[in-house]
Amino acid sequence: MDIDDILREVDPTFDSIPAETRDLQALTRAWVAERSSPELLDWPRDGLFERINDQIKHQIEKIEDMTGDMDPKTNFALIVIQTELERYKYLVRSYLRARIAKIDKHTLHYLSSPELRARLSPTELAYATRHQALLHNHYLSSFLSSFPPPLQNLNDTAGNISMIDTPDLEAAVFIRLLRDTLVEGRGTDADGRMDGKNGDVVILRWSDAKKLVESGFAEIV
Repeated sequence: MDIDDILREVDPTFDSIPAETRDLQALTRAWVAERSSPELLDWPRDGLFERINDQIKHQIEKIEDMTGDMDPKTNFALIVIQTELERYKYLVRSYLRARIAKIDKHTLHYLSSPELRARLSPTELAYATRHQALLHNHYLSSFLSSFPPPLQNLNDTAGNISMIDTPDLEAAVFIRLLRDTLVEGRGTDADGRMDGKNGDVVILRWSDAKKLVESGFAEIV
């Protein structure tokens, strides 16, 4: 079950919302979640960004067709469409920048297993692979080549200590519950639990909140 299924349950008018509006809402939720989450979230696999790109292209074409019309009503409509276009472009750019920043910071981590690589889009995976190759070649030419071959790996786990830097899963996040559910969290002095209600906003460690978000019981805010 995804977020749309849950929203459809709690809001009977959800299906009456235009598809373009639902896509914009989904993009906004993905943007908020990606910026607030300490680790990279799954790339949308439902064709969201393909539809968003099509909408941006359509709006650009409409603006080009309307440009030059001296009718005041047309000019006002043009301003509205341009404003909407800029909103789409800002959300897309900010979302992608947030993801690229995480990939740059923990490249080896996200390339270390098929499960983690599956979170990336094909373009992001190609970028991360090329980025890590360039970085490794740079280190080799700078100083790693003077080390013995066994010490030239950047993902060494000798002594049960991994060289791969990982995201901080204990970072705090705010989540909003999308349905009534039990909320469990680990504290510094003691663990706790509460009966959460739909609409409650809770602060938890990401490691505790992650299962609620992934199961669709909550969203990051």
